[in-house]
Amino acid sequence: MDYTAPTADQVLAITINAGIAELAAHERFAAASPDMVEAIVAGVGQFAAGEFAPLNRKGDMEGATLANGTVTLPGGFAEAYRAYVEQGWNAISGPVDNGGQGLPFALATNVIENLGSANMAFTLLPLLTVGAIEALHHHGSESQKARFLPRLISGEWSGTMNLTESQAGSDVGALRTTATPREDGTWSIKGTKIFITWGEHDLSGNVVHLVLARTPGAPAGSRGISLFVVPKFLVNADGSLGPRNDLRCAGIEHKLGIMASPTCVMAFGDNDACIGELVGQENEGLKAMFTMMNSARVNVGNQGVQIAERALQQARHYARERVQSARAGSPDKSSVAIVEHPDVRRMLLRMRALTEGARALLYYTAGMVDRGALGVEGAQARADCLVPLIKAWGTDIGCEVASLGVQIHGGMGFVEETGAAQHYRDARIAPIYEGTNGIQAADLVTRKLGYESGAVLTSLLQDAARDGAAYPALAALAQDCIEVAGWMTGSATLDDKLAGSVPFCTMCAVAVAGAQLARQAASLDGQDTPQARAKLVVTRYFAEHIAAETRGLKAAATAGAGLLYALDADVLAG
Repeated sequence: MDYTAPTADQVLAITINAGIAELAAHERFAAASPDMVEAIVAGVGQFAAGEFAPLNRKGDMEGATLANGTVTLPGGFAEAYRAYVEQGWNAISGPVDNGGQGLPFALATNVIENLGSANMAFTLLPLLTVGAIEALHHHGSESQKARFLPRLISGEWSGTMNLTESQAGSDVGALRTTATPREDGTWSIKGTKIFITWGEHDLSGNVVHLVLARTPGAPAGSRGISLFVVPKFLVNADGSLGPRNDLRCAGIEHKLGIMASPTCVMAFGDNDACIGELVGQENEGLKAMFTMMNSARVNVGNQGVQIAERALQQARHYARERVQSARAGSPDKSSVAIVEHPDVRRMLLRMRALTEGARALLYYTAGMVDRGALGVEGAQARADCLVPLIKAWGTDIGCEVASLGVQIHGGMGFVEETGAAQHYRDARIAPIYEGTNGIQAADLVTRKLGYESGAVLTSLLQDAARDGAAYPALAALAQDCIEVAGWMTGSATLDDKLAGSVPFCTMCAVAVAGAQLARQAASLDGQDTPQARAKLVVTRYFAEHIAAETRGLKAAATAGAGLLYALDADVLAG
């Protein structure tokens, strides 16, 4: 089924939740006028529908292929990516000094949302490049910025992050890749990384790898990790391409979904001739990489919105077209479109409420990221608290909405011909990569909850209670979250907090998302338009059903860890 950009809801989220007018009042973002915002949202929506969406099914069926060390994408991908670069979509929020447009992250978020709804696997390519730009912009030397950023920002080159190794998994401190100093000031990189998204491909002129490695004599664990820029082709002082570096794609993974996104095993230094440059200071690689990862985590939360929107659109279309059974209790026994049946309506309304709630949370987070960049007091700390909420809950709802989409299709959803199964398969990776959702929840309760002794998160939840006050279940959920936060910062042990971290993270995300939906509804109050009428119903459903049921997680959030350890490990996992 074709993709149609939900432009009106996106503009509403950018206006109300990101607060684009307030951002545009700052000189740095003055170009983000209402006309500019509408032009970007409409333009990238049309581009995504016309160029990326038609390749979604093709990419799923044909996938990326590896032969003789070269990864090739199906026909049409190269042309679509070239059009993406030529139209300047990759440069929306890039630094002006290096060829970017310098617009707010909230607008770059919309570019990624539309492209990802059209083709999630394809959009992982620019998504990772955005993260590489962030890391080099904040931590790279002037020479590195001059040589790498202009072409990364334009999209002529793409970027990756190389963290994971087979023996380390999420424990980055256990990595074994090494970096040995060379006489010319560069470093010799040697090791193997796994799960490297778009680590090798034939769409861009160069692939710029950001690689975590350990230098000689470095401290053990994460304190001894350094970050290196390791390009596929070496880059000369004038920015031109030099010889091929000593790195290769040793294999690509055969996955459940995102078939058109090559997930690579990357081998560095097979011939002891892989050259890298240190980014930032030695042993501070994790700090630099987290700059990239925070950007990536927001954008992965965005993927939850993307796949939910695409699954919702397809389910809505099918529900209108599929005729089956008479309406229950109707004297007319003729069959009706399944959208007339109560349970299908329940599923569609739930899908829409979850999707629009996650979108509202996404743009609220993006707006806070922008305020943090502007130096607005307290904004960066609030953005830090929001990152695990949008990454974890956003991707969870992507899975739920995609699953409901399959359910609405019935048996036709379980076969591949309709395409509903692809959304479900594609969505499942998002709760896993860029830090599993359990890691996001642990980060919330062990780090973010401690910001200013709990005051940062409590302030966020108090604002949610205020903004959701017109909906009793929303306000009550926000108050529940405050009470759980108080327990966690008080008598709870570390194990207790970690045991309750996932339900607590979900509670906080639903409370804040619901409050942001309530802000949207309030902004449309009194308007007799289709959008206003729909938003009021969607917000009520979110509050009266989703927020109300989420309150039930309070018991799990405060249950402590005792029951989790009531069985010995050999019994539990035996």
